[in-house]
Amino acid sequence: MNKSDVIVIGGGIAGLMAANVAAKHGKKVTVITYGSGSFPLFSGAFDFFGRDAEGNFISSPAKGIENLPAAHPYKKIGMNYVTESIDFFKELTSKYNLPYVGTIEKQIPVVTAAGTLKYSCLVPQSMDATNLNKANKIFVVAIKGLKDFYAEMIAENLKKFLRKEITAVEIDLNFLGGRDINSYDAAQFMSDDALKDFIGQLKNFGSGNDVAFIIPPILGIEGNAIYNAVKSSVGAEIFETTCLPPSPVGMRVQKVLVNALQDSGVKIFENTKVLRALKENDKVTGVVVQTAVREKFYRAEKIILATGGFFGGGIVMRQFEKPQETVFDLPVYFVKGAENWSNENLFGASPQGFSMTGILIDENLQPLDVKGFENVRVVGNNIGGADFIFERSLGGIALASAYKVAVSL
Repeated sequence: MNKSDVIVIGGGIAGLMAANVAAKHGKKVTVITYGSGSFPLFSGAFDFFGRDAEGNFISSPAKGIENLPAAHPYKKIGMNYVTESIDFFKELTSKYNLPYVGTIEKQIPVVTAAGTLKYSCLVPQSMDATNLNKANKIFVVAIKGLKDFYAEMIAENLKKFLRKEITAVEIDLNFLGGRDINSYDAAQFMSDDALKDFIGQLKNFGSGNDVAFIIPPILGIEGNAIYNAVKSSVGAEIFETTCLPPSPVGMRVQKVLVNALQDSGVKIFENTKVLRALKENDKVTGVVVQTAVREKFYRAEKIILATGGFFGGGIVMRQFEKPQETVFDLPVYFVKGAENWSNENLFGASPQGFSMTGILIDENLQPLDVKGFENVRVVGNNIGGADFIFERSLGGIALASAYKVAVSL
């Protein structure tokens, strides 16, 4: 029988964050994950709170959170845990050479693959575009054969934000004999000869404090070493953009969190599906998982549910208005009525009812209105009652809820 202090169900951002915090505080942790979480989809920038109820941009997430109603998940978590989660994450990523910058007090610009500026309050150093407007010569660099990166479009759109001359250029690194590749492919090949070639071709366009290069996120799939090498060798500002999946930056974050867990001796069971709770005397004492041969049991004092909620498969709705949490069958909150489920303009500046779906929590992040699950905690996108997409708080809720739960066990 496997026994731990804590079982974390889920291998996404919230799950791996919670596991790292718990391990840091001396807990024996087991992580059980059925997939890779949202990392291939993750831009790398964490949104903590970016839009108020009227859809207006919020320059200070801290002030926006202060004005939220008492029922909002952030109010259940508490601002001190939000701040501490940022500090913990920055310390951890810096230790594994993937430094992040930012605070809860302000937003940082990031260049998107569409040529707009997206604002988040916790971003990788390689994506921090704070100093972009200081450059007098800005080049958007396309890589021949790299699909879904349109340098001319990015340059034209950025001119609307920066109001200065921006030039689209293309370089050829001879990746894979000329066939189309994505950013993750390119990031994997960015080493040795390709890296030297990349640096040399960038230097042909110029260098110095007044020069900046906007590039796709192709500077490796682990750590910040390649970014540092390119920036120091070229002698100019380098800014990675967001990209379509799979995201190299998201995979860098995953490697940091997994490597940290492995260094802490945490057991990670991948491709393992949790079937149901293991209960004794009306209390959850562990979980039952499906292996290739038979069912297996894992016991723990505390269990953290981080299965990704409605968007990650932790909550399903096979019949309309009958949502189901897939591991413990916990009660799920949702907005009733088809007319309230979504807006006519899906990407408009107003909340979407379906995004509110999730498990309601108390101040300890325990599920509300259910007995026998006092040692179960809910984190990340499993939490219901707030439109994380509209208010742009998904990353912040994931980190902060995971941190609070793990330090409070």
